[in-house]
Amino acid sequence: SLLQESLNAGLVMKFAEHLGAHITPEWRKQYIQYEEMKAMLYAALEQAPCAEVVEEEVLTRYFARFDESFFTFCDKELAKINTFYAEKIAEATRKYSMLRSELEGSDYEQVKKKKIQRRKVMDLKLAFSEFYLSLILLQNYQNLNFTGFRKILKKHDKMLRTEAGGIWREELVETSHFHTNKDIDKLIADTETTVTSELEGGDRQKAMKRLRVPPLGDQQSPWTTFKVGLFSGAFLVLMIAMVLSAVFHSYQAADDLAVRNDWRVVVRLYRGPFLVILFLFLMGINVYGWRSSGVNHVLIFELDPRNHLSEQHLMELAAIFGVIWTLSVLTFLYSTQLSIPAYANPLSLFIIMALFMFNPTKTFKHDARFWFLRVAPRIILAPFFYVGFADFWLADQLNSLGQALKDFQFLLCFYISGETMDDDWDNADSLGYCSSSAWWLVALVACLPAWFRFAQCIRRYRDTKEAFPHLVNAGKYSTTFFVVTFATLDSVYRTQTERSPFFYLYIMSAIISSCYTYIWDIKMDWGFFNAGAGDNRFLREEIVYSSKGYYYFAIVEDLVLRFSWAYKLILKEVGFAAYAEFTTSVFAALEVVRRFIWNFFRLENEHLNNCGKFRAVRDISVAPIDASDQQQIIKMMDEPDPTSLFRKKKILKSQGHVVDPLKVPLLKDSDDKPASAVAALKTFHIGSRRRNKEADRLEEDLQRRLLDLNQHETV
Repeated sequence: SLLQESLNAGLVMKFAEHLGAHITPEWRKQYIQYEEMKAMLYAALEQAPCAEVVEEEVLTRYFARFDESFFTFCDKELAKINTFYAEKIAEATRKYSMLRSELEGSDYEQVKKKKIQRRKVMDLKLAFSEFYLSLILLQNYQNLNFTGFRKILKKHDKMLRTEAGGIWREELVETSHFHTNKDIDKLIADTETTVTSELEGGDRQKAMKRLRVPPLGDQQSPWTTFKVGLFSGAFLVLMIAMVLSAVFHSYQAADDLAVRNDWRVVVRLYRGPFLVILFLFLMGINVYGWRSSGVNHVLIFELDPRNHLSEQHLMELAAIFGVIWTLSVLTFLYSTQLSIPAYANPLSLFIIMALFMFNPTKTFKHDARFWFLRVAPRIILAPFFYVGFADFWLADQLNSLGQALKDFQFLLCFYISGETMDDDWDNADSLGYCSSSAWWLVALVACLPAWFRFAQCIRRYRDTKEAFPHLVNAGKYSTTFFVVTFATLDSVYRTQTERSPFFYLYIMSAIISSCYTYIWDIKMDWGFFNAGAGDNRFLREEIVYSSKGYYYFAIVEDLVLRFSWAYKLILKEVGFAAYAEFTTSVFAALEVVRRFIWNFFRLENEHLNNCGKFRAVRDISVAPIDASDQQQIIKMMDEPDPTSLFRKKKILKSQGHVVDPLKVPLLKDSDDKPASAVAALKTFHIGSRRRNKEADRLEEDLQRRLLDLNQHETV
């Protein structure tokens, strides 16, 4: 019996995790409150009078009262789901009609404008693809809610030893609109048929490849799992061999005066690639954590749900590059025996990683690489591009990989100048000028990540006209400029016996920067210390991860690691100056770990609250409603006979002539503006990113009136 209970608990938890992992974030309040209903059942059993103390009639009345409140809650949940499903299915039907009419319009223009027609067909393919995805999300909503009702009512009957839940389900859930309505299946079938026959020339396989969405329970390929295990095991074995070889090599070098290698140079050359590999591995853990906890990173990053890297793909990449990295280090250590120039190995590693990233062929995770190469120029040219969530997030990751960026700068300078390396590429006796903290190029590279985010914040202010948080956030990144500037000036003007005045300015600016960034992390990026946190003391009202301890640990950990510069300074002062490169390596790795932890809570906050206002609902909208449209709808609702206004002509504000709104094309001709992939995506924008406060207010007013109208019709 105990074993059975444990298995059932595991299955229930599995469904709860399944539900959490596959909800559409913007709809999360419209799903069945499965966890709350489960908590009600457990609370009822815990608070029930003891059967050995009270009479059976008292126990019966207690459970009868509980059933009354429980099924009242179920009624409200069912009504909520029915209403939301009805609204979404009506919206989907309207969108399908609009896409069909646009498709017929494009056929009509085919002879007249062939070039524009080709562009419009591509836009239509994109629109149908996104629309099909919205249908799958709605179908998943339908299935998940029915499964939730079935499981919770079955649990109710089992725990309370009754059949009331099963009867309620048969009478109300199985006959409810959201379950019996099959319009969603018809829309999916019609969309598949339309895309196959009209846009893909009857090739169903090609059409389904474009439309395909992974099923809810999509599992990883066994081959991918095997490769992760294989390369991870190989990396661990090679890492042990590398450490043992490095120890042996250090003793041998101490006895051999002919060996003049400065170990700091080797650390510098190999540290950058290692930090990138560590970042990839931790990113895989991030993705696993988000997916298993229900944080929809695919939607937030606006990735292709049909084709994106999973946690196993990221770990596979990290393991493969880890193997290559360890082999390169081992080859460096045994270069004399292998008759290979020692310093050809770090350069070869860098070239291999660069070739992987810039490989133009559609191989080796090309979709993910091309996605990165599309985002990277927008980061570098930040002030000139609209900033999306992926742009800002990737630039933030770059701030934690600042040491790797400086190491890559050193690598290029080291090989281009050849300043401290001999002609045979076998020995390097010092770091040389390439790593000098007094060199302006080193300072410039150190400032680049902060500059990218600073420029993005300025662009966000330009787009939104909101001084808070964007200008305040820009101020946070500007503190890095002062830290780097004063550190560089101190390196220039200090002497061997005394520090320069710039050292004290550096300390002051570093303290301000660390405090500023820490407060922003926990308050703005993570949303902690919210006034309405309730039981989640010092956190926020809603949390996703299972234990509050994770959150409190992150608060303390972020504070400790934000002051890593101070620990390095103390270690230098107490006699570890000779091991500066080693301590820098340790703290650079810890900074990547800090960012890894930061990622969990930043994406959770974006998932729950859309705090950065980056995300929109993944519903395709080919004809978004603006503020004037909503005012027109409200006016029609207030009219005694609103049908008289349905065909009224609308004066467009941007033009002086009158047009029929029913004849306004959903897709603009491409000759209005220069065609581009970005423009196409904006035409079929997933909701509206730049909605003003007036439009939000009008939408709320419209929804309230629609609900009042529905209630009036019901009465």
